[in-house]
Amino acid sequence: MSVNKVILLGNLGKDPELRYTASQIPVCSFSMATNERRKDQSGNWSDHTEWHNIVTFGKTAENCAQYLKKGRQVYVEGRLQTRKWEDKEGRARYTTEVLANTVQFIGSRADEAVEKTSSALDSVKPADEVAAAAVAAGAEDITFDDDDIPF
Repeated sequence: MSVNKVILLGNLGKDPELRYTASQIPVCSFSMATNERRKDQSGNWSDHTEWHNIVTFGKTAENCAQYLKKGRQVYVEGRLQTRKWEDKEGRARYTTEVLANTVQFIGSRADEAVEKTSSALDSVKPADEVAAAAVAAGAEDITFDDDDIPF
């Protein structure tokens, strides 16, 4: 048995980037930072920042692109995936990403639209999991629509 689950709470490092697969599935990427305080060897406290690459699919991707901005606090649940790719010189490179199936917008409640979108994200998880599995498996021509979701 194995488990691949990631839970993060942090802040966006830049605005999200939205793109579409060949079969028009929305894919949104963004980076987020998590911080932790540590004691160094001399006993002084220092902050350590860890950066994470996040990828979302479907309606969640569209919502993230529309409502998230650099600096916004966000809660993410998902799984780790490492991809292999080649750079311009033909060298093998690896990228580890969090494929998010839950994204909750944290912070200011002044914007009612953000609040509604945040709570609506839970309802799109099954579609996102299908899209994530399809893209991860390399099946870029798979399509589905909201009518396929059983709720």
